[in-house]
Amino acid sequence: MDRRPHPAIAVLVVAFLALVAAAGFRAAPGPLIPALSTDFGWSITSISAAVSVNLLLYGLTAPFAAALMDRFGIQPVATIALGLVALGSAATVFVTASWQLLLTWGLLIGLGTGSMALAFAATVAQRWFIRNRGLAMGILTAGGAAGQLVFLPIIAAVATGQGWRNASLIIAAVALAIVPLLWLVLRDYPEQRGVAPFGAPEDWTPPPRKAGRPAARSLNALRTAARVPAFWALAAAFAICGATTNGLIGIHFIPSAHDHGMAETTAAGLLAVVGIFDIAGTIGSGWLTDRIDPRLLLVGYYTFRGVGLAVLPFLLADSVHPSMIVFVVVYGLDWVATVPPTVALCQRIFGADGTVVFGWVFASHQIGAAVAALAAGAIRDSVGTYTPAWLGGAGLCLVAAVLSIAVRRRRSGSGLGDDVRPLPSGPTGTAATPTREPAATPGPAATVAGAASDLTP
Repeated sequence: MDRRPHPAIAVLVVAFLALVAAAGFRAAPGPLIPALSTDFGWSITSISAAVSVNLLLYGLTAPFAAALMDRFGIQPVATIALGLVALGSAATVFVTASWQLLLTWGLLIGLGTGSMALAFAATVAQRWFIRNRGLAMGILTAGGAAGQLVFLPIIAAVATGQGWRNASLIIAAVALAIVPLLWLVLRDYPEQRGVAPFGAPEDWTPPPRKAGRPAARSLNALRTAARVPAFWALAAAFAICGATTNGLIGIHFIPSAHDHGMAETTAAGLLAVVGIFDIAGTIGSGWLTDRIDPRLLLVGYYTFRGVGLAVLPFLLADSVHPSMIVFVVVYGLDWVATVPPTVALCQRIFGADGTVVFGWVFASHQIGAAVAALAAGAIRDSVGTYTPAWLGGAGLCLVAAVLSIAVRRRRSGSGLGDDVRPLPSGPTGTAATPTREPAATPGPAATVAGAASDLTP
């Protein structure tokens, strides 16, 4: 009996590291905004504009990146993506005007990080895992949190002690260092390693794969999804998710804490703690997604997040106190725990196109983040405090909770994806081994017909 680890485990590890590297820049704006503002005299709004372009491109690139990976392969797309992150971060050291950040932070890094976004994670999890797919998605999603954990204290310390330019160069170096591992380990499909996906039944055969032009496939998937009410509910809720994580806390927590007299390195340390608990929360969310109705999970996540944002203005101070630690822990557990249940709902409702559709849902996440990042900066410059932004985010979280419970699980879906279904329970009450469904792929009309009632009355 072969006791060697399944190749999917190595693929999971390398994909995790690639997402950690791509997350390097996402940790940078918070610590670097005060440094750039001090060095050049730029307003928070002008710097936030570059971050908004980055977040917007980060989201809009994702659905096309998923289709490009289907057409050209994961390796070349991921390699180019990390190269753009490295180029954009390194080129930042030469900027002399705020508009130049739109090219480096905005265009180059936005395209690069977008190509290594959660659509990349969903593609790897869907291709390489059948059993524990939700857990695999949770682990990969946690890669972004781990990037925040690793880079935030380093970037804050380097920016404070050696200057923001050296911090930018560190991000570029790490992004390039992961490329050889991608080429050594990562493959597009398990068959290229001579194995079936992790947890596949013995009679598993590869499902049919869609071909064609990547852009056309992405747009066709969007047209199909746009006819399903559940898509708009998921997209709107996920836009609020992006606004209340990347857009508000991720970008503006450190400047807001700095307004209250807290040292930037201390505030960065608190965000790093968010990253620690985000890893646990996201992996746990993946495990729960395999067992609990994803809608209920989303309602709980958004509700807790809203409560946290509502009390944040009363917690910020010039030093760390116990109530702030409680906020950091709760917000960390909740940070991107929304991803595994959202991916699961997309795959259950849209079947073979679920990953590409999730790319569009993720695009809404980043649109929300971009709007919130710019709006929060403008609020700060206008009224001198971030408090209205925090309270507004709390209210939006309640809206997201309502939208999430409105999404109905597809009645015929099993939660195991489009290539397996569970057999009836055996006499002991345990589920039997999953077997493969017929290989037919539903067309757009069938997909819409099967999902047209995916919103509760």
